[in-house]
Amino acid sequence: MKLLQRFAFVLLVFAPLGLLAQQSGDAAMKIFIDGLMKKMTIDEKLGQLNLPGAGDITTGQASSSDIAKKFAQGKVGGLFNIKSVAKIKEVQKLAVEKSRLKIPLLFGMDVIHGYQTVFPIPLGLSCNWDMKAIEQSARIAATEASADGICWTFSPMVDISRDPRWGRISEGNGEDAYLGSEIAKAMVRGYQGDNLSENNTIMACVKHYALYGAAEAGRDYNTTDMSRVRMFNEYLPPYKAAVDAGVGTVMASFNEVDGLPASANKWLMTDVLRKQWGFKGFVVTDYTGINEMIDHGLGDLQAVSAKALNAGVDMDMVGEGFLTTLKKSLQEGKVTQRQIDNACRSILEAKYKLGLFLDPYRYCDEKRAATEVFTDANRKVARKIAAESFVLLKNQGNLLPLQKSGTIALIGPLADATENMTGTWSVAADLSKSISVMAGLKDAVGGNAKILYAKGSNLSEDSLLEERATMFGKTLHRDNRSGPALLQEALAVANQSDVIVAALGESAEMSGESSSRTNIEIPQIQKELLQALLKTGKPVVLVLFTGRPLALKWENENVPAILNVWFGGSEAGSAIADVIFGDVNPSGKLSTTFPQNVGQVPIFYNHKNTGRPLGDGKWFQKFRSNYLDVSNDPLYPFGYGLSYTHFDYGDIKLNRSSLKGNQTLNASITVTNSGSKDGKETVQLYIRDVVGSTTRPVKELKGFQKIELKAGETKTVTFKITPADLKFYNYDLKYDWEPGEFVIMIGGNSRDIKSAKINWTK
Repeated sequence: MKLLQRFAFVLLVFAPLGLLAQQSGDAAMKIFIDGLMKKMTIDEKLGQLNLPGAGDITTGQASSSDIAKKFAQGKVGGLFNIKSVAKIKEVQKLAVEKSRLKIPLLFGMDVIHGYQTVFPIPLGLSCNWDMKAIEQSARIAATEASADGICWTFSPMVDISRDPRWGRISEGNGEDAYLGSEIAKAMVRGYQGDNLSENNTIMACVKHYALYGAAEAGRDYNTTDMSRVRMFNEYLPPYKAAVDAGVGTVMASFNEVDGLPASANKWLMTDVLRKQWGFKGFVVTDYTGINEMIDHGLGDLQAVSAKALNAGVDMDMVGEGFLTTLKKSLQEGKVTQRQIDNACRSILEAKYKLGLFLDPYRYCDEKRAATEVFTDANRKVARKIAAESFVLLKNQGNLLPLQKSGTIALIGPLADATENMTGTWSVAADLSKSISVMAGLKDAVGGNAKILYAKGSNLSEDSLLEERATMFGKTLHRDNRSGPALLQEALAVANQSDVIVAALGESAEMSGESSSRTNIEIPQIQKELLQALLKTGKPVVLVLFTGRPLALKWENENVPAILNVWFGGSEAGSAIADVIFGDVNPSGKLSTTFPQNVGQVPIFYNHKNTGRPLGDGKWFQKFRSNYLDVSNDPLYPFGYGLSYTHFDYGDIKLNRSSLKGNQTLNASITVTNSGSKDGKETVQLYIRDVVGSTTRPVKELKGFQKIELKAGETKTVTFKITPADLKFYNYDLKYDWEPGEFVIMIGGNSRDIKSAKINWTK
């Protein structure tokens, strides 16, 4: 009966186009949209290009909201950051019943690392190095979001960043183009599935196109400037990978590229994205991205709106420059009817592919909303993925895992910080339902151990800084007692305990958008707390919360055990307990380099040699590329992460050392778990092109395999390498490989590797 009602609706509203909406294939879609666009006025076409925020819409009041009039006039193409089936159904009803052509709306939301079941922040998730797990996280997010009425997510964010001062490094996948590309594909597959018209899939939006992670000085929204050779080899690949995976939409970045803001950059949006890469979806700006070009110095709202459309932007988020100025620009010949039609068509096509013309309410099933969101099964997966994303940075004397016995002191401003566990950009989460470290540890030990708690210090001595770092309801409940009083309480607790777990670092909103930092150390008041705890002589485990690589040189030299837990999501506390007590053996590997201090930034593993490289094993040489006061080495290299067991690598074995043309190189290595615990290890393949027509990096990640080994077990890992793995963009931006000598490197991180040389001719 329900199916018949849907068909009747389509026939009634879109006749004679309704039958075509039920058909599949590009030809049917073209016929349907051609017919619809013939009926549309210029104002209705411009309306499809308009993406306002939900604003004042609340359940039961949508029809009286200011934006309701625009629905009736066909001046809205979609809404974002509105959630719940009740609200969305009410708004969609206004659009399809009150407007002349009854075109349904898109409903988008920042579903960045989970919906209500929240997974680790993307930077933490990338340290999992398990593409099936990462895809599963996006699949669960899509299932939950779609069950609550959402059909479009502004994710994945794939910006490469080598600068931890930039707060939004927390939202990306680290510093490497290869790893970032693999994650981009996994996320798109997870969100969009095999069929966008299924009501448990959502349309993805890769962002921020392009180069946003290279903002100068690590300051958000700032200028980006680099050579096109660097762009194509080091920064653009993850965006292209998402396009190749079929991503439905692309979001323009705030920054400028080659002197033009991305939203006005035709080379980016048309020449590269559409012509070179073959992108078929639509481009949306970031929040008021068009309007902000006025401050960039490109003209008034009419001028910058015309520039954006001419560049290839299709949808205007919030600014309404398209809605209010493009008609005048069309009359003045500054834009063309074809450009407007192309933009309108691309948005209508997205709605068609999502099945919204067939059933505008396909994402408004109250039963799904009640049974598929924040389920026990989803939370169980989130807990497992979080635990395997944590990175063990140090474990002197095998202090970890702890025993579930005795007395454990849990100290620090992040120890009982329930609202902070989900990290930045967790807009749909019920923060009160997250599991804190204290709740997780207490549940894990039951009655077998005693957990004593003290806050020890506030996040920062500066109350205004703490206020800026705890926005969006993520309060740390600042303690108004004096610093010495908090410290004395913590020391009293510590002295009653056998071991100390110190939960320190950043708050959830200390990283993320508009959260750049020049000092990337643990806040001083927390460092003083940690120093005092160490002076007690009790063993100390640092559970580190962070949304970026931090400068931890002092901590690494003085604290016996450091577990980086990022922000683990809604199940963070339980996942932390799993690793702390050894129920899960940590297997996370860093996707970003950790510097010794901020002065080394930017620092990344796949750098190039200078003409005066530092000699092997040297710390300082005059007239060489180095520092006077610190070595060139990172504190923790890319790909690094310890385990509760130990993995031994054999020598690399090659099926041949000389290759020609399209032959395949098999590079194998044995990995042995020589410890006493079962564990997982990510085996990483790096390649160096020794001589090139342009300078080449000292090594590049070209493959990885996450394997599981029982204690004492040995496995052989084989990488199949073809000329495709040797390709790069040369000086003329031609993508090809060059013959010559190559170094094959395999190991557990980018520093600790075994190597072998080969020669490959064409």
